[in-house]
Amino acid sequence: MAVRHQLIHRTPEQVWAVLADGDRYGDWVVGPSQSSEQDGNWPDEGACIAYTVKLGPWQAKGRTVVRYCEPPERLELEAYSGPLGTARIAIEVRPWGEDTLVILDEHPLRGTGGRLHNAAFDALQQLRHRSMLRRFAEAVEQSVPAGAH
Repeated sequence: MAVRHQLIHRTPEQVWAVLADGDRYGDWVVGPSQSSEQDGNWPDEGACIAYTVKLGPWQAKGRTVVRYCEPPERLELEAYSGPLGTARIAIEVRPWGEDTLVILDEHPLRGTGGRLHNAAFDALQQLRHRSMLRRFAEAVEQSVPAGAH
């Protein structure tokens, strides 16, 4: 299981504002080159965003569905990645003094990814999550200047 955390120097509400914008996932999620809200009202349960993943000349379409939403504290998603299967992604937002602690927990759920899940896969996920959480913090902190409320 790949669990990482990131301290973000903004309020939980400011952090949630970026999570609640489905069109911004391409700005901080590692992998998708673009994203857009597809179905429902993101981040309501059942809402979906669509995205494209590009790796050199290869590209694939995917989608992520909201499975549980408790603003501004918790968002749980299921990401569909075609033949790789699906992954559960849980994002927890906790007040931490004047800042916010974001905890990301992702693991394969169904399909090939779930069947082949092992420690090496988790190590790769840790690298991806480190980059993703850093990008997320930058997206939040650039959206809301320090000291703005």
